Amino acid sequence: MASTGPKQYTFDLAQERLGSRVVNVASVPHRSPFRYPGGKTWLVPHIRRWLSSMDTRPHLFAEPFAGGAIVGLSVAFEMRADTVILVELDDDVAAVWKTILGDHGERLASKIACFALSAESVRSLLSTPPKGLFEAAFTTIVRNRVQRGGILAPGAGLMKRGENGRGLASRWYPDTLKERILNIVRIKDRIGFVHGDGIRFIQENAAREDAVFFIDPPYTVSGRRLYSHSDLDHEQLFEVVSKVRGDFIMTYDNAQPIRDLACRFGLQTREVPMKSTHHALMTELLIGRDLRWYDPSPTARSSPGYATRTPPS
Repeated sequence: MASTGPKQYTFDLAQERLGSRVVNVASVPHRSPFRYPGGKTWLVPHIRRWLSSMDTRPHLFAEPFAGGAIVGLSVAFEMRADTVILVELDDDVAAVWKTILGDHGERLASKIACFALSAESVRSLLSTPPKGLFEAAFTTIVRNRVQRGGILAPGAGLMKRGENGRGLASRWYPDTLKERILNIVRIKDRIGFVHGDGIRFIQENAAREDAVFFIDPPYTVSGRRLYSHSDLDHEQLFEVVSKVRGDFIMTYDNAQPIRDLACRFGLQTREVPMKSTHHALMTELLIGRDLRWYDPSPTARSSPGYATRTPPS
């Protein structure tokens, strides 16, 4: 299918000094069909600043722990890299990306739009094992929308009251989901998908100078509760990332063991303010080799390697 040009964005980086204030996620286009725990919509303006600070547009932008993939999707829509690769280990989440980026994205969007959501239809769907990739993708989207917090990990329960007492329908926006999926289908020639291990993907592409990585692994504190694949060797990840030839940034929970790993491997950290799902003000760690692009001070912005310009078109 031929691509249609995405909406072009012009960003005044002088107005995106986000180091000292919380990003308003309502100002960021929501591209993903997932409502994902630990989603990174709030980080998208920082990703724009990071990529705009580079001398050239990356050939490859990789998201090795894609999940809902809001960052990778935003990069693809805004054409901030030649190619975006999403990597996901979870079979159910992978089924969604394989379907949307494969031959049945439009069919999935239509089925979502036509699904008559009710307590009975949801329980019937979730009690029936999907027979193939397409059914697995559809079931995963429904589960993601009706389970508490969008959590797909085993044991997650269905919403009860939901928002404004709407119960299971609280997060079921079929027309919006259809539109998001069809929009992804229109630009799918810019996006590749790998069903596999994120650390292995980084290892296999670490020598590429034309690749940049956004790395958002399951966190050390809440990962087990939120994700099916939460067991991760964080020390191994840091060791692998430290050998990447291109640029990268990682996001992590603001925990001392993570700070210690960053220090051990010679990486910089910054605390980034954000709001939790319940609107509590929190901080997460931003980790990278050189984070001067993030620093809001005039000195940092005029330092070598920190460029301010409009994003490539």
